[in-house]
Amino acid sequence: MKYTNILSLLLFSTILSAHYGDCSFKNEHYEDICKKVVKHGVSYEYANKFLLSYFKTQKFDEVSWKYLQPSKIKYHREREKQANNVLVSYVPKMVANLKKYKKVYDYAEKKYGVNREIIAAILLKETKLGKIKPTHDAFIVFNTIVVRTKPKTSRDKWLLKMGKTNMASIIEHCYKEGVEPEQCNLPSSYAGAVGIPQFMPNSFAYTDSYRGKVADLTKMEDAILSAAKFLHIKAKFDTLIDWKKMPDVPKVEAAWYKYDFENENASFCYEKSRSGKVYKCFTKDKKELAYMKKYVQKIMRYNNSSNYAVGVLRLAYDAHKMLEK
Repeated sequence: MKYTNILSLLLFSTILSAHYGDCSFKNEHYEDICKKVVKHGVSYEYANKFLLSYFKTQKFDEVSWKYLQPSKIKYHREREKQANNVLVSYVPKMVANLKKYKKVYDYAEKKYGVNREIIAAILLKETKLGKIKPTHDAFIVFNTIVVRTKPKTSRDKWLLKMGKTNMASIIEHCYKEGVEPEQCNLPSSYAGAVGIPQFMPNSFAYTDSYRGKVADLTKMEDAILSAAKFLHIKAKFDTLIDWKKMPDVPKVEAAWYKYDFENENASFCYEKSRSGKVYKCFTKDKKELAYMKKYVQKIMRYNNSSNYAVGVLRLAYDAHKMLEK
């Protein structure tokens, strides 16, 4: 056995046998996370074991860190239109999913007032209805962010805060589930999103289970209900779309993509951000698009991207048309 492995085992056994009564760490961010989870009912011992775990806080995800850099985020956004166009060919599989899980979609629509086509379109966009399998560990992704981020810019400060809140959410989730830190493994995307609907851990409060007490986001039934609950609560999505009131969505989508290409800082819905950033608004003074705009805004609460939301609505529109036939 190598010396490093022996050292790791000794450190691991020391952590397991230690007793903790506070949140004292060399890393001030770990102190913040520890205090937050303890305030929410997690024991000092569990919080310390988690944040001192070699397997959780001494490993880093270099791939996720690379893809979270601004240049990569910009590249991803530029490719979103292309991704939307590719997914149109998957609409028949989306319709098959709607038929297979009809009872669950019926229940989700009745309970949360979110159209089945919208839910299925989001699940298609996120993981191709569960076909894309995650290869990262959510806690390690966020720990990498917290350890590596130097809060110099407003984006850095946001990234650091996001990493800390999600680390805290994972610790609280696993504590409630009675899972030891080393066994608390949540497979995720490079951005730390979990399950078929790609929930960030700090959104676990919006999960719902079709039959069990605790939602399993790797199960289609729970993914359907959880996506619906998220939109219902976060976006006040409580009234089903009347598809007859919608314009020709594919035509509007194409016009929007052209507008987005020709105008820097374009937005489908907004003229100004909360921080005061000015956008060139595609739907400004277009009363014929008011109904569509309303639901694009709601979908943007799931993912704050005009292209994402318009793409979801396009997929849902096509699926609805196919179901009508």
